Amino acid sequence: MRIAGRDIPTAAIKTALSLGIALIAGLAIGLLLTPKGPPPDDLKERAPEVWLLGKPLPLDEQATSRAAERVRSYVARRFALEIAGGDPKRIQPGRLGVEIDKVRLSELVRDAQDPTSPMRRVWRNGDKSQRIDLPVPIVIDADAALPTLLSLKGELDRLPVDARLDLEKRVLVPEVMGRQLDVDLTLASFRTALLRGEDRAQVVFEEQRPRRVSKELEGVAFDHVLGAFETPYDRSQRSRERTFNLRLAASRLDGHVLMPGEVFDFNDVVGPRDEAAGYKVAAVIAQGELVDGIGGGTCQISGTLHGAAFFAGLEVAERYPHTRPSSYIKMGMDATVVYPTINFRLKNNQDFPIVLHETVRGGKVRAEILGPKPAKTVTLIRRILATIPYDEVERPDSSLKSGVRALAQRGVPGFRLRRYRVTRDGPHAIRERWDETYPPTQQIIRVGSSPDGKEKAPDDPHGEYLADELLVITKSVDDKDPKQVEFWENREKGKYGESGWTREAGMPVFEHHSGKAED
Repeated sequence: MRIAGRDIPTAAIKTALSLGIALIAGLAIGLLLTPKGPPPDDLKERAPEVWLLGKPLPLDEQATSRAAERVRSYVARRFALEIAGGDPKRIQPGRLGVEIDKVRLSELVRDAQDPTSPMRRVWRNGDKSQRIDLPVPIVIDADAALPTLLSLKGELDRLPVDARLDLEKRVLVPEVMGRQLDVDLTLASFRTALLRGEDRAQVVFEEQRPRRVSKELEGVAFDHVLGAFETPYDRSQRSRERTFNLRLAASRLDGHVLMPGEVFDFNDVVGPRDEAAGYKVAAVIAQGELVDGIGGGTCQISGTLHGAAFFAGLEVAERYPHTRPSSYIKMGMDATVVYPTINFRLKNNQDFPIVLHETVRGGKVRAEILGPKPAKTVTLIRRILATIPYDEVERPDSSLKSGVRALAQRGVPGFRLRRYRVTRDGPHAIRERWDETYPPTQQIIRVGSSPDGKEKAPDDPHGEYLADELLVITKSVDDKDPKQVEFWENREKGKYGESGWTREAGMPVFEHHSGKAED
């Protein structure tokens, strides 16, 4: 067939006609299937309801700023950290490192407004009553939250308290569970609550169990005094802080029970001697000098307890003498403690439980070791083997007038001792021996160096230190009352127990004071 002067094959013409007919038919079917009238506004009919922090969020031009303001108000208000068994702590989330994630917030609002966004498509495929809840767009800086959480931890942490015996009321005091705030889990709990739009979260603790529970102390007997010891303390107003420390430290160990073979650790049981634990500033010995320090007086509690344990025949596992003799206790019986470095420990070497009892009243610190059996006879023999002379130093003092001399610290000789303990149980006797040294305490003279300084200054009130060359103390059971003990003392003053012995030994003596201190 010729078309426009060209020969066209008949087969090609047939194929073109077939394709044209098919196209026209498809268009006709499409027109028949299309409904009449304008198409429905699908987006308007199916527009999702968007919520943020429990309230609808209109998706208008101000949606982003409204969302930012809502999140900002939520983050700014106080948040409650709930504590089991206590009042909640209200705190601003910003102190826990919370900030608004502005970039994420903008993305969320933009996606909610975009009809092609995944969240809109998911909604259209679901139930029309469904709403879109936007997550709270915040970030938490854990490093910024750490100081607040650590401060909270220091406030809320609680050490476990062992069950003990109240020896005054003669009742069993139950144990107290301890706890430690878990920083990581508490931060996670706080973050989860914030993301849910909640305004409170639970503080997470790790439970700390005490070593001694009430059940272990049922039936413990303490009818007999196995060992006792007393030391005096100053009851005057000037020593009220020291007396307060004495009572506080004694209360921490009073009623403590030691099972057979157990070791009493003074620093562990009494705990830190600091302001947080309630202790006050009082005189302490530091490098041989008397200075003010937190917890002054605690060593008298440990020393008095050491005396009671010594006469009860208990094993002294760890004990250190002071760097200078003390006025309240015999040399060889003291026990210095410094938390947490210098400790006093004793072991229950009996085959029954023992109870520690220590009181501070009426000018006496008294410690007792209590148990179910009568006491054994115990004897202390202490002899001074030698002395070590002290030195004297002069220190310029601009607060004193030139030429004025004052005694800042009286010198105390050093001593080398030998101690014996003889424990008698019927026909049997055990003898133990210890050697120890007290270093000399330097004598310090304040020398005035200012023409306008004071013309007088108080001297160290402590006098020359006197000590018995031989001291023997025996503790035995009272025949009239086997539940009580009595003490017998024998002394030999020797060359160290008479006034003036330090001058005779060639040691420097300050003339402006006539007092004396005795062992």
